[in-house]
Amino acid sequence: MSLEYAILGFLTLSPMTGYDLKTQYFDGSVSHFWPADQAQIYRTLERMAADGWVEAEVQVQTMRPSRKVYHITTLGLEVLKEWLRESRPLPVERRPFLVQLYFARHLTKEELLALLGDQLRLHQEQLAVYEAIVLPETADAIMQQQLRFGAMTLDYGRRNEQMQIEWLAATIDQVEGYEE
Repeated sequence: MSLEYAILGFLTLSPMTGYDLKTQYFDGSVSHFWPADQAQIYRTLERMAADGWVEAEVQVQTMRPSRKVYHITTLGLEVLKEWLRESRPLPVERRPFLVQLYFARHLTKEELLALLGDQLRLHQEQLAVYEAIVLPETADAIMQQQLRFGAMTLDYGRRNEQMQIEWLAATIDQVEGYEE
C-alpha cells in the first residue's frame, strides 16, 4: 500500500499531525497521483504506530484540543528505504473511457465526437492545473532536494496530460473523417 510509504516519506521532512499531512503535503503534491482522505490518513497513522513505524506525541494546547504529532521511527525509516529500493511492476490500469471507445460502434458519430470532446476538455483542464503549479523556493537543503523530485513527478503529470490531449485530438480527427 503506497499510502503508508507516502506518509513515511512526508514524516522524513518533519514531525506533523494527520491534519498537516493532509492539508500541507498530500493536497499540494502526491494527491494528483495518490489521493487520500483525512480518515484514511488517520487510520493509516494508527496502524503504522501499532507497527512501530511512527510514534505520536500528544501536544496539549491551551485554547484548542490536544493534538497528536507523529514522527517517523528508525524502523519506519528502514521500512521506507526498503520500499524505495524495490522495483514496482506496471500497475493494472482501469480506464472506463477506453472501454467506452472500444465499443463506440454503437454510438452515432455525433455522440462519439461529444464523448471524445468531453475527454479532451477534461485533460486540458487537468493540464492547466499542473501548469499552474509553481514549486516554492526554499533555503532548506532537505526541502530543496525533495522539491527536485517533486518537479519530476509534476513533469510526468504534465507530459501525460499533453500526450492524452494529442491522442484525443488525433482520434477526433479520425472520427471526423469517418463516413456514417
